[in-house]
Amino acid sequence: MAGGEEEQLLPGERSSALMTGVAEGFPPESEYSGSGGDAWAAVRCDVLPYRLHHFFQQFRRNFSNHNNFLKGVKWSPDGSCFLTCSEDNSFRLFTLPYDEVNDSADPNSDSYMANLVVNEGESVYDYSWYPYMSYSNPDLCVFATSTRDHPIHLWDATSGQLRCTYRAYDAMAEITTAFSIGFNPAGIKIFAGYNKTIRIFDISRPGRDFEQHSTVLGDKEGQAGIISSIAFPPTNSGMLAAASYSQTTAIYREDNMELLLCFVQFSKDGKYLYSGGRKVRLYRSSEGSNQRIHFDIEHHGGQVIVLYLLNEAWTSFFCASLICLSLLLKDGLVHIYDLQTGLWVSSFRAALDTVNGFSFHPLYTMAATSSGQRRYRCLDDAGDDEELTGDENCVSVWSFYSVDEDGVKN
Repeated sequence: MAGGEEEQLLPGERSSALMTGVAEGFPPESEYSGSGGDAWAAVRCDVLPYRLHHFFQQFRRNFSNHNNFLKGVKWSPDGSCFLTCSEDNSFRLFTLPYDEVNDSADPNSDSYMANLVVNEGESVYDYSWYPYMSYSNPDLCVFATSTRDHPIHLWDATSGQLRCTYRAYDAMAEITTAFSIGFNPAGIKIFAGYNKTIRIFDISRPGRDFEQHSTVLGDKEGQAGIISSIAFPPTNSGMLAAASYSQTTAIYREDNMELLLCFVQFSKDGKYLYSGGRKVRLYRSSEGSNQRIHFDIEHHGGQVIVLYLLNEAWTSFFCASLICLSLLLKDGLVHIYDLQTGLWVSSFRAALDTVNGFSFHPLYTMAATSSGQRRYRCLDDAGDDEELTGDENCVSVWSFYSVDEDGVKN
């Protein structure tokens, strides 16, 4: 699609709404400050979560890619829906129903169909929700994607239309692809990670206008390699963190990209920065695996818990006032660790294959998991998807039990 046609999908009034109307529908800061508000109750770790919804059939009906599998899942900032990414270069948006219907009635079918399917042209590198996304305001229902050999795309999450593109070019005047993207907390800029470079786009000005900042200084000091992940503290403190494939994590000033001090994320109170990478060492070492590690953080303040995938038995433990992370490996188990002590706490099985995505709901004690992996078969093997069970290459929504402020278990 030509650049002019793409930019026509972002009218001036819509761009203005994206800039000035963001406060409408954005959750109050107290919900993210770790102050123990009503948004998130303490999570119980002594009881297994139960599955609310389950999806797998929709990811196996792609005749152009018989080896399709999930690659991740992310809740929208308002918690109304979640977005999945899969190997067929497609995004599927599932709106959370108002009633909690368990999927156990028919284990051979999906709980419900996706509300929207967006198809990209190439392999997806990264995607990010607009931070003030509110389902009640269609102007703010957007998410950004970055794919191989394509510019950054801003998609309408209600219609599936391409709103606009943000394009960066190299020295040969060819489009260069962002490996990681993220909106700043104010929702007015997109920060994109490239090879030894971070480019900043003003969302109100689609096209090829951007600021460019090198992460390597003139004396070769700084952050080398491809910028693989970008994260902002939700407290809007004017900083951002970036991780690179050179196994470095750096903190920059947002306004001028000054260097102040591999997947990174801030805690919800903005006091902690969590970083994970290949061959990372925790209480249980993952040095035997070269797999990329992903995690998410629970929204209540206090102790720190890690969700990790290892082949361990369940142990009973009660956890109050927790911040949770999920680190994902390949045996379908989600394990919970206390990051302050490094001790394993508990676990639950989310799938029968690689769990490659975990996302906590921003308001409720719920989470979504995605699983799947590339499978190689001999040429004479028949049947691709028929060999898979319903707990492979799937997405599940889980509900955790909680504890109220008086310590009563619910």
